[in-house]
Amino acid sequence: MTTTTVRPAEDTPTTHKPDRRAHVPHRNGPGAVARHTLTLTWRSLVKLKKQSEQLIDLTLQPILFTVMFVYLFGGAIEGSTHDYLQFVLPGILVQTVVFASVGTGVGLCTDMSTGVFDRFRSLPISRIAPLAGTVLGDVLRFLVAVTSVFVFGTIIGFRFHTNVFAVLAAVGLVLLFAFAMCWVVALLGVTMKQPRSVQGVSFLMMFPLTFGSNLFAKTSTMPGWLQAWVKINPVTEVTNASRGLLTGGPVAHHALVVVIWAFALMVVFIPLTVRQYNRRV
Repeated sequence: MTTTTVRPAEDTPTTHKPDRRAHVPHRNGPGAVARHTLTLTWRSLVKLKKQSEQLIDLTLQPILFTVMFVYLFGGAIEGSTHDYLQFVLPGILVQTVVFASVGTGVGLCTDMSTGVFDRFRSLPISRIAPLAGTVLGDVLRFLVAVTSVFVFGTIIGFRFHTNVFAVLAAVGLVLLFAFAMCWVVALLGVTMKQPRSVQGVSFLMMFPLTFGSNLFAKTSTMPGWLQAWVKINPVTEVTNASRGLLTGGPVAHHALVVVIWAFALMVVFIPLTVRQYNRRV
């Protein structure tokens, strides 16, 4: 009778599979985060080739607001449409990019509902890269709106009273604030499940910020209770700084306040957005 010896389970040789994660570069290092973010920023810009209609609102909206406010209300507010154009165009520049930030939240919500971000999650990339790439791509897209405002404003009579460096500083300051605002709306985009809901809530937030500022009228002409809100509104500070840089006037204090507001918004809303994104995906 032959006796078969059964090797104990613990002695059974096991095949050790290589840990694939060991060969993946550290995805959260500063260099890796920067590379991943720039790659996904490029993706956002490439999408414009197939969805060029996204640029229509960025080009036509500032033109419509400029025509409407300058030629309908300019004479009543300032007494001269030409003088009012010098006052209101920097404000329309700010309003345009603030309103455009709504598209960031809507786009994020749409991408998450279609499963695009599920693919990103499976890739060995930083978790913040898909969000940062989307936001940065939208901010670069805002340059189209800025160009539209300046070109149309110049055609109808707006004149810069400063140098080219001041104009570039105004654009940079406005885009910095827009970048911060995009993260506020991005939190809505990764929290809500319907793009329509993101758009509706975002506009409810944007209207008090834009129309409750000195974009279209001087603060001194408003009732006291409204002045109290206008004076603490960050959009007012962005507008004041932009006016100073484009047409002349005090800049330093307003610009400093804008930078503080922008970094405060980023410090609060970037971690909240990333945290909510990780929970949802």
